[in-house]
Amino acid sequence: MTIGTAEKKDVPLYLTGPGTVTPNASVRITSRVDGTIQQIAFTEGQDVRKGQLLALIDPRPYQAVLDAAKAKLQQDQAGLANAQLILTRYATLQKNGFSTEENLDTQKSLVAQYQAGITGDEAAISAAETNLSYTRIEAPIDGRTGLRLVDEGNVVRGADATAIVVLTQLKPITIIAPMPEASRPALTAALARGTVVADAVSKADGSVIAAGKLTVIDNAIDPASGTLKVRALFDNGDLALWPGQFLDLRVTLDVARGATTVPSSAIQRGEGGLFVYRVGSDNRVTAQSVTAGTIGGGVAVITSGLAPGDRVATSGQFRLAPGVSAVDSPAAAGSQQPAAPSGAGKTTGTGEG
Repeated sequence: MTIGTAEKKDVPLYLTGPGTVTPNASVRITSRVDGTIQQIAFTEGQDVRKGQLLALIDPRPYQAVLDAAKAKLQQDQAGLANAQLILTRYATLQKNGFSTEENLDTQKSLVAQYQAGITGDEAAISAAETNLSYTRIEAPIDGRTGLRLVDEGNVVRGADATAIVVLTQLKPITIIAPMPEASRPALTAALARGTVVADAVSKADGSVIAAGKLTVIDNAIDPASGTLKVRALFDNGDLALWPGQFLDLRVTLDVARGATTVPSSAIQRGEGGLFVYRVGSDNRVTAQSVTAGTIGGGVAVITSGLAPGDRVATSGQFRLAPGVSAVDSPAAAGSQQPAAPSGAGKTTGTGEG
């Protein structure tokens, strides 16, 4: 049998939910114009920076359209200059009575046509330049490329749904987890107080994989499951988290300051509620009713029934009974575990949150 001591310590109050690692941003890289892929400028699994070239589509057809639009602009600008010169002459002739009002109005209309044509030419040049820029497919975010889905030499179209590659941001990265709807007030209050620590916890061994912070609580409760989604952000500099990974998200809601605690293995459950085997100064045990707050992480918070310094049995309780010596308990005494004393308290929280 092992004996532990009730201690006074600060205990974090956790809320835990099953989480899924989700990219902070994920972009399907597709073409916005039709053409032949001349170059794939990335390798699969490569880290790329925003603005870095990923693929190049044959730009020659779009360059030709741009050159034609620029030539049309020059033509119309020359025509406008000539029309304005003639308009000036007509105005002088009409003032001196050597030209009709009709000729002057006709020339004004021609000048306006050239001006409108130049505006259209400038719009055509802008559209051609935009389409030409689309032949350079660049990374819209920092991230890591996935598998290449289209090879060089293939014809792609702006209307195609097929992506050339999927670009995923891994640093930073997020975890999304559902939490019970009853936890919404505590989550909201924690965020209102400031930074809320969130840990990514392995489902395999309970170890903390990464530390981050809670960033947002969803604005709606799922009526089908009665849960509320939360998102936590992680720097993920060591790439310990990977998109699609399934783990637990543990949120620290608050810290219970100066709480009386015992090892969670000391807590026993009987017909009357929770109790512990308290070890007296004479080393004899008594069944002591307790009220527990949170129980998790190997620690139980005791809200009533024990005081700091009290000794309790933390293992081998099956050998104990009230009045038995904790130092020299007979094996026969543990053939049956006695029920908890009448009126034993009930827990106020049986999990990590």
